[in-house]
Amino acid sequence: MITRSDDAPAVDWFHDADVVEDIRRYLSLTPRQLPSRYLYDALGSALFESICELPWYGVARAEARLLTAHRHDVFARLPGLTTIVELGPGNGRKLRMLLDGRPRAATLTAHLVDVSAAALGAATQTLSDLDNLTVVTHEAPFEAGLDEFQRVRLADGRTLVLFLGSNIGNFDPPASAELLGSIRSAMAPRDALLLGADLVKPERDLLLAYDDPLGVSAAFNRNMLVRINRELGGNFDVTAFRHRAVWNAALSRMEMYLVATGNQRVRIDAIDVDVDLAAGEAIWTESSYKYEPAAIVSLVEGAGFRKTCQWLDKADPLTLTLFEAL
Repeated sequence: MITRSDDAPAVDWFHDADVVEDIRRYLSLTPRQLPSRYLYDALGSALFESICELPWYGVARAEARLLTAHRHDVFARLPGLTTIVELGPGNGRKLRMLLDGRPRAATLTAHLVDVSAAALGAATQTLSDLDNLTVVTHEAPFEAGLDEFQRVRLADGRTLVLFLGSNIGNFDPPASAELLGSIRSAMAPRDALLLGADLVKPERDLLLAYDDPLGVSAAFNRNMLVRINRELGGNFDVTAFRHRAVWNAALSRMEMYLVATGNQRVRIDAIDVDVDLAAGEAIWTESSYKYEPAAIVSLVEGAGFRKTCQWLDKADPLTLTLFEAL
């Protein structure tokens, strides 16, 4: 039987004072920016799940192959495991795949951390028929969710933190190091981290993955403006922006932008801001860093872990790496 426990009330992120200030500050930067975490309202989460089904975006399929092939090995390497914490669970399918490899009699508690209430609801539903599993949801940014987990974690047993879907790529190097430090601080020695990281690929393949022929990635990106209009009283003309994806080889990252196709003056009532956009001006909405296998090991070990093992999918280059907390 599965039970669900929400230990914090749902948060309306776009009417939270910190979020409002976040939007104001990022739009004042040069170039203007909008944090990628705000892409994930209910519609944004649904669009991202659609992106994962596209033939040009292989991250989800590669990770599913690795999880399916190595899930029994993960549990065999973690005797005494009682708790799983997943940062950014999406629709819960990745955790479901992993749990299919657990020992038959294992009883586990899964803490799911995400800013999207829709994602948490979908993940909880995906896991709802599993026996011997308790699900606790934390509608919060990763760091805040980890803090909540620390306050309620079990005294006994080992914890496995899952950070999959190549979500580590959405953080620049300083921010990724800081987040990994927060993850390590929430863990005890011999706890474990299972990390999925997308690898460097040919530029053509990356551009197709982030600017697909069906326009799903473009809709996902533009939905940021739809959300601001709906929740912050903005008046962006969504049709007057085009989606642009760029491979920045020097920094090993994909970049997504919303580019104004004409001059536009935008009013956002909730943050009392007017934004004047010139034709061709871009708003930077997301970066997705790509790694080499050795680089991801070096990054994580620098935060107080050591590599246990690393698996590679060659069809859609991606690594799944298991680390132990020191």
